[in-house]
Amino acid sequence: MKAVQFDQYGPPSVVHVVDVAEPHAGPGEIRVSVRASGFSAGETAIRSGARKGMRLPFRTGYDAAGVVDEVGDGVTGIEPGAHVFGMTDANRRGANAEYAVLVHWAVKPDAWSWAEAGGAAGAVETATRVLDQLPGGTILVHGAAGGVGAVAVQLAIARGATVIGTASPRNHDFLRSLGAEATAYGPGLVDRVRSVDAVFDCAGGALPDLIEIAGEPARVVTITDATAPQHGVHFSHSAALPGADPLAVHGLAAAVKLAEEGRLKIPVAATFPLSEAAAAHELSESRHARGKIVYLN
Repeated sequence: MKAVQFDQYGPPSVVHVVDVAEPHAGPGEIRVSVRASGFSAGETAIRSGARKGMRLPFRTGYDAAGVVDEVGDGVTGIEPGAHVFGMTDANRRGANAEYAVLVHWAVKPDAWSWAEAGGAAGAVETATRVLDQLPGGTILVHGAAGGVGAVAVQLAIARGATVIGTASPRNHDFLRSLGAEATAYGPGLVDRVRSVDAVFDCAGGALPDLIEIAGEPARVVTITDATAPQHGVHFSHSAALPGADPLAVHGLAAAVKLAEEGRLKIPVAATFPLSEAAAAHELSESRHARGKIVYLN
C-alpha cells in the first residue's frame, strides 16, 4: 500500500510516499480502508528536527476516517462496512496511508464529509484534553483559526464558555462565525484582552503575554510552545514521549453528538493526495491554513 513517511530530518521535501506492507487489526483494534486522513501539524517539528526522540523512518498521520474492513479480536459494536473516524496508536501512527489501524474510534456523523471526518479525531482529542484541564468562564484561544483552535472554540462554547480567539484580521469573520469574539495576535495583545479565566495556546511564541492575561501560569496550557517549562506552563501532548497526558478519547463520542446537532464543524483548509505530502507540510509551515489540512484517497 502507499503511505507517507520521511527517512531523515529536513525541509518538507524529505517527505515522500513509499510502498509498505498493509497493517492488520490486532486485538481491540479495527482496520479501515482510508478515505481521508488528517495532517498533524506537530509532525512538522519532528520532521524538521526541532523535536527529537522519534524513531526514523517516521510514518506520518495520527487520525483517519474510512470504511472498516477488519475487526480485531475482542472488538464489539462495530462491523466491516461501517463508516468511522478515529486515531492510530501514538507509537505506530501511519494514518496517512491507504489502510490504517485505529485503536480509538467513533461512527462518522452523517453531517461530516469524509474530509471533515478525516481531520476530526486528532483535533477533537487534543481540544478536549486541554479544555478538561482548564477552568470554564472566559477562555482565550490563541491561534483560534487553525485546525485545533477552531475545534477548541466550538467545544468550549458547547461547554458554556465565552471564547475570545486570536487570529490574523482576515480570519476574524471566520472566528465570529464559530461564535468567538475575535482579536488580533501580536504586539498589544495584553492591552486588547482582559479578564479571562484561562488560555489555550495553539500558536506558541507568546507565553509571557498569555500568562499576564491569565493572571498565572497555572491557567495557561500550550500544545505548541516547547519553552513552556521555563515559564511554569503545562505543555500538553499525547505523543509517546515523557510527560504525555492521558488521551481524552471520550471526546470522540461527544463530538459525534455535537455534529449531529449542528454544533461542531471541522473546517478544512485544504486537501491533498498522499503524493503531495510535501506541499501539505509547506502549507502548514506557512501558518496560513484556516482549519485542518487533510489527505484524500
